[in-house]
Amino acid sequence: MSDLDPPRTADGRQTQFLTVITRDEATERFRRHLRLEPLGHETVTLAGALNRVLAADVIADVDVPGFDRSNVDGFAVQAADTFGAGEEDVRRLVLNREVLSPGVVSRAVVSAGRASVIATGAMLPRGADAVVMVEHTDVASDADGTRRVAVARPVTAGENVSYAGTDIARGETVLRAGQPLTSREIGVLAAIGIAEVRVWRRPRVAIISTGDEIVAPGAPLPLGSIYDSNGAIVAAAVAELGGEPVPLGVVRDDEAALVAALDAALAHDMVLLSGGTSKGAGDLSYRVASRLGSPGIVAHGVALKPGKPICLAVSHGKPVVILPGFPTSAIFTFHEFVAPVIRAFGGLPPERRHSVESTLPMRVNSERGRTEYLLVGLVQRDDGLAAYPMGKGSGSVTTFSHADGFITIDQHTEIVESGSAVAVQLLGKELEAADLVVIGSHCVGLDALVGRLVRQGLRAKTLNVGSMGGARAAARGECDVASVHLMDPQGSGYNRHLLDDTVTLIPGYRRLQGIVFRPGDTRFEGRGVDDAVAAALADADCTMVNRNAGSGTRVLVDRLLGARRPPGFGVQTRSHNAVAAAVQQHRADWGVAIDTVARQYGLGFIPMQEEHYDFIVPRARLERPGVQAFLALLADPAAQSELRALGFRL
Repeated sequence: MSDLDPPRTADGRQTQFLTVITRDEATERFRRHLRLEPLGHETVTLAGALNRVLAADVIADVDVPGFDRSNVDGFAVQAADTFGAGEEDVRRLVLNREVLSPGVVSRAVVSAGRASVIATGAMLPRGADAVVMVEHTDVASDADGTRRVAVARPVTAGENVSYAGTDIARGETVLRAGQPLTSREIGVLAAIGIAEVRVWRRPRVAIISTGDEIVAPGAPLPLGSIYDSNGAIVAAAVAELGGEPVPLGVVRDDEAALVAALDAALAHDMVLLSGGTSKGAGDLSYRVASRLGSPGIVAHGVALKPGKPICLAVSHGKPVVILPGFPTSAIFTFHEFVAPVIRAFGGLPPERRHSVESTLPMRVNSERGRTEYLLVGLVQRDDGLAAYPMGKGSGSVTTFSHADGFITIDQHTEIVESGSAVAVQLLGKELEAADLVVIGSHCVGLDALVGRLVRQGLRAKTLNVGSMGGARAAARGECDVASVHLMDPQGSGYNRHLLDDTVTLIPGYRRLQGIVFRPGDTRFEGRGVDDAVAAALADADCTMVNRNAGSGTRVLVDRLLGARRPPGFGVQTRSHNAVAAAVQQHRADWGVAIDTVARQYGLGFIPMQEEHYDFIVPRARLERPGVQAFLALLADPAAQSELRALGFRL
């Protein structure tokens, strides 16, 4: 069941419709029944205080430092005794016998004309008001054995000295309630002698994943099943917010089992369910949650994209939230509705969201009636930032990890035109500029190259938008490198027809394109390209899987088929892997992909044409360090050896 579909019975009839309300109304209904305040406090040792939240102000009852101390190795003096000192006119002072080191309390007084040896961190002796650095002195003895120090540079009163209480004064509030404790704050607590600290109790959040198709990571994955990524994502997000995740595992689509799991989960401060499939009389998680009272379900269906099917409930003051099953939907709705509650329960203030102005480089269509969150990747161009839609849909697991932020499209907006100014809310506190931005067609060889750059310490960003999208991005100055493999429609060459005076072509490597099929399929096994296509077209049950328009592979497919449209022609996937997976899983019988991917999936392969996978670089960016590092890597023997091992030819 998709995020947009209401639950249905086995015969397809809808049994329960979402009552869709606005985001603001859903938030108000949810929070109306919650006490958004900390759940209580506890005392922990400093060793266990990292990332906890202070429950009370911390007031110092000691001075830091607790005494006047020297900041350097040298000699404690009265500053007036050094006035006028220079290399040619030193001031000679009699040395006291004591040597002052940290932890030693001075017994001698530094009177006029006298000095004491002092180490960094040692207590300043009575009478001294400055310290001369040892580098500006020389020690010698008189004939009678009196030791003197010659001072060649004057000091002023207070120079090289930290006075008692200059860092922290007794009675000063050094940390305040609600402040997260990092290593820096823990250092402050230790400096004022605090061994235990009062912190807010972490909210305990029970996490249940539901569905017959859900498999725990590490277990074998049957065809048609998926690993439980939502459980891991949500648990990590709870921990990031200062909560204590309590994973309760995967519950099958069995109503009695889910009822028991929910009852046990209500012993915690909050319950999060993820997924739930249509089974029997409707969505199982919703049916089970509908048993809750005081007040029970307060919202089911919010005008958001992604995230429409979210279900919000409260049971005797405890939040119970059913997150959508698709990962991106689950993460967005978690941060929209759940994260603020966890922060409040844990004593944290509301999150401050940071945004940056950007430009949308392409037209985006939106659905009227729903507020849409569109994840984007940000790239720097000469006149500011460009926001590239990630475009993988709410079922994508990787979109959130690759995105820099998101734009919000109002529920009354259907189209956001190319070139529109948009505000991008950052997913992190700061936007970290990439050393190298690569936009274009994806390839496992490119992944290997970028991986090497990352291990060298470079920050790299890759956006997979296809060869034509990469070429256009390079022309607009939105990337450092565009990865392309487009055949010239007017000839047999690759990529050079994309060039103009503003960009240059960097040769990459060669990939072998061909027809992929399941081994043993007599329509393809042992045949050449023309015979195999003829056999496929002669069989009405022989289904292909296509590639998306604008990709280099699609140009090859269109040349191969001409005006012919075999079954499956309209199924347009966005990667070689998607083609191979469809064939391997018997959802299609053939398609066009590269030989490297065919080997990964154990498929048969009929060679068609060697293509050029090259790189277009804007001339204005050629001298950038990231581009130079990329070009050097293309010539590196170790990198070339890795590309050959992957099946590519240089």
